[in-house]
Amino acid sequence: MGNIISSLGDFVSAYAGWFVLVSVLSFVAGLVLMPVFVTRIPADYFSQARQRQRGARQPLAHLLFVGAKNVLGMILLGAGLLMLFMPGQGLITMLVGLMIMNYPGKHALERWLIQRPRVLPAVNWLRAKYGSPPLSVPERQMRWRSEQR
Repeated sequence: MGNIISSLGDFVSAYAGWFVLVSVLSFVAGLVLMPVFVTRIPADYFSQARQRQRGARQPLAHLLFVGAKNVLGMILLGAGLLMLFMPGQGLITMLVGLMIMNYPGKHALERWLIQRPRVLPAVNWLRAKYGSPPLSVPERQMRWRSEQR
């Protein structure tokens, strides 16, 4: 057991510079890309049932795109899990990975996240700062506000 811990310590000390570099780059990328992602969300994304017909013309290209997107999401999810124990933006990286992937219940998770008391105002503030209309969330989905008062 001591040999494994020693080997792990040697590995971490040998690549510490790389860990720091990846941590700094992920932090800067998060700061730069967050406004881009937040402003690209359609204003009515949470207010209507979104039935999208994807891949109707090119099913193979659609399958490849979804597959690549899910692989990238899994990589980000795994990297975020590792960053929980090493330097980096672990929770944010895991969240981005979850939002990229396709899985049952994804839209329900997104609605739950946007309904957190401080999330929607912060997202709408960022959207207003960059000239995008605020996200509209129906009142029936916003029940938590009346329950907290």
